[in-house]
Amino acid sequence: MSTQTNNTLIKYSGVEICQKEQVVLKDVSLEISTGEFYYLIGTVGSGKSSLLKTIYAELPITDGEGQVFDFDLNKITQKDIPFLRRKIGIIFQDFQLLMDRTVYENLLFVLKATDWKDKDAMNKRIEEVLNEVGMNTKGYKMPHELSGGEQQRIVIARALLNKPKLILADEPTGNLDPATGNAILELLQGISEKENTTVIMATHNLGLLETYPGKVLKVENNRLLV
Repeated sequence: MSTQTNNTLIKYSGVEICQKEQVVLKDVSLEISTGEFYYLIGTVGSGKSSLLKTIYAELPITDGEGQVFDFDLNKITQKDIPFLRRKIGIIFQDFQLLMDRTVYENLLFVLKATDWKDKDAMNKRIEEVLNEVGMNTKGYKMPHELSGGEQQRIVIARALLNKPKLILADEPTGNLDPATGNAILELLQGISEKENTTVIMATHNLGLLETYPGKVLKVENNRLLV
């Protein structure tokens, strides 16, 4: 079990991260608290995505100590990983929606996969998250019928389904025009404030930081500067 305080979601101490036996990041130490909005900045290929992947146990840590919620990343087992991921909302740059299903069916798929059983409760939750992202009239649409910004709003709705205390967003505005990207960022910051949810958003668009302030984590020269 964790020795973290209730306010700490992530604690890394001297963590090393490798991709294909190459060290991507070394000596990573950080502490992430509840209800904060963090930017994870750095050039393309600097290791931002690799760091995020360790948080949801897609990528192992190869040295040091890592704790996310009550899970010890040094000891986490394959059967525990789905329980860790239920506590985290993940927003991908490339959406990763199921293109052969409607918006509603995409969201229903996630709920069923995370052991929701009650149909009324599932319908109610889907309605709630679509309302929260301003997409309450789009449930019947297929993903290809939506704009990029609309698809990203659905991805955010999907991330919110299980009421996570932590959202990881990997370049969520990377494929969007500036105005749409700004709207997505305002949505994420609003969710962070309203739900007391921690958001870690990887981006290489430094202009966003000036308009929408947040705490900054910077990846540079294989190090994380906090």
